Amino acid sequence: MTLDNTQAQALYGNRFATERAPATVFPTSGMVPTDAFRLLEEDLSLEGDPQRNLATFVTTWMEPEAQRIIAENLHRNFIDHAEYPISAEIEQRCVRMLADLFNAPGETTGCRTQGSSEAIMLGALSLKWKWKQRREAENASTDRPNLVFGADVHVVWEKFCRYFDVEPRIVPLAENKYTIGPDDVAPHLDENTIGVVGVLGTTFTGHMDDIAGMNQLLLDLKSERGLDIPIHVDGASGGFVWPFLYPDTRWDFRLEQVRSINVSGHKYGLVYPGIGWLVFRETADLAEDLVFYENYLGKTDATFTLNFSTGAAMVLAQYYNFVRLGREGYTYVMQQMKQNATALAENLKAGGRFEVIGSDLEQLPLVAFRLNGDHEGYDESDVSWQLSAERGWMVPAYTLPPDAEKVKIMRALVKETMSREQVERLTRDIAEACTTLDAKGGAHHRERQQTKIGTGF
Repeated sequence: MTLDNTQAQALYGNRFATERAPATVFPTSGMVPTDAFRLLEEDLSLEGDPQRNLATFVTTWMEPEAQRIIAENLHRNFIDHAEYPISAEIEQRCVRMLADLFNAPGETTGCRTQGSSEAIMLGALSLKWKWKQRREAENASTDRPNLVFGADVHVVWEKFCRYFDVEPRIVPLAENKYTIGPDDVAPHLDENTIGVVGVLGTTFTGHMDDIAGMNQLLLDLKSERGLDIPIHVDGASGGFVWPFLYPDTRWDFRLEQVRSINVSGHKYGLVYPGIGWLVFRETADLAEDLVFYENYLGKTDATFTLNFSTGAAMVLAQYYNFVRLGREGYTYVMQQMKQNATALAENLKAGGRFEVIGSDLEQLPLVAFRLNGDHEGYDESDVSWQLSAERGWMVPAYTLPPDAEKVKIMRALVKETMSREQVERLTRDIAEACTTLDAKGGAHHRERQQTKIGTGF
């Protein structure tokens, strides 16, 4: 008996083994679940291995119990507080725990967000509205707000300024100076400054701005000129690192002018994307005009959000991590990552080819490094490409922001899933990549294109 095409497909497999997958026209007919699953699996098999992705700050592994929490709650819409009040309560438990972790002095408020991008937008909007209120109380103009931050910030800060009509006053970096401090900020401050941004763990080198120094500058300014300029701390990466690795460093609500902090739960909060958090020092630091009240879902709720419908699963996963790990557990995980990052940094130094940037400073669990000396014929971009082509490692290479754009570096995130054996293997693979490039040269030696790198905000 000869099978027709339909019978053969049903018996042996789907037609997309030999036909193009649907890509431009909405399909006329569907397919059986197994075939749809196979189609997607084959596409995804061509992507990079998340366990070898040392570019992303975003969490790529969670415990089976956490994954079960997520899988069993994907259908819950977080915004439906009347229908899902426990999810709403768990969000506020997380906010209160973060406020405690960040040393808030009293009653506070905050919210979950889709990531640090939304948290930053909301926090900066509150800075603008609170500035507007102060200016109106003084019968002063509210026409030209500005925001001061360094070129070491994530691109979302520039997006905020463009989207919400705020002048960005960006402090440039310099070669061998990759963060900012009070002396850099001071010339940019005036009565129209809605706030100053301090970065805790930059995406470029993993270091922190001098937030304590900027706080003292603003306290002096308030005393001398009556200008009350707040600080927002962008702790997207560092907010879950510094409290555990460097608990005595003052960057948070222990500093008087720090009024709001954002942090990404899906980075060192150890949760899958996307979850972020915004926490205010005091309830009064959230501009009331930005809070909306609605009751069409069956209960009057206050909402402070740019997004509306979103899943509750990652909020629940964050709470799982908080109660599962506690301070001791998070400290243990961060110390393990830091220990392996230190080992990688020492290996690269010992190999003699690379300069490691700022490993003697407080830093995220990562290694930022650049080639030593004059490597004719190839640069860091070639090393990155060679690592990916030969061994599947994803280690980004990029130039730093103005005025440090002549500096090109590589950066390897050392996360919870990276063992000491993998550190040793990566070290060997980097050395082998350089040996290959010594012989054949590269293609990127004169590339000097400025890039804003993505970090999973």
